[in-house]
Amino acid sequence: QLELVESGGGLVQPGGSLRLSCEASGFAFGVYSIHWFRQAPGKEREGVSCISNSGARTTYAESVKGRLAISRDDARNTALLQLFSLKPEDTAIYYCAARAGGCTTNEGGMHYWGKGTQVTVSS
Repeated sequence: QLELVESGGGLVQPGGSLRLSCEASGFAFGVYSIHWFRQAPGKEREGVSCISNSGARTTYAESVKGRLAISRDDARNTALLQLFSLKPEDTAIYYCAARAGGCTTNEGGMHYWGKGTQVTVSS
């Protein structure tokens, strides 16, 4: 069964950190670039980060640059997104997605999607 499953979301205070995981099954994880998107209440979904299939290239949205770190472990079919210095405006559902190609900001280019994990930043 083709699947991406996110985990690691939760409630965190401003300034805190979280580590999100994206575990893949049912497809050749290592040939896909992995993307993280987020959707805040009342807003459109936006791309926040990507890691290429080789892991050599990473990209970050300007709004999160310096506060996120993306990585992947192909042996475990897992991608990680570490969030630092979280702000209330980071509150959103975070989705991972896989694309059989390079990194892109076009969410229409994704082949597989997870169902998302909720991140809430609040005191």
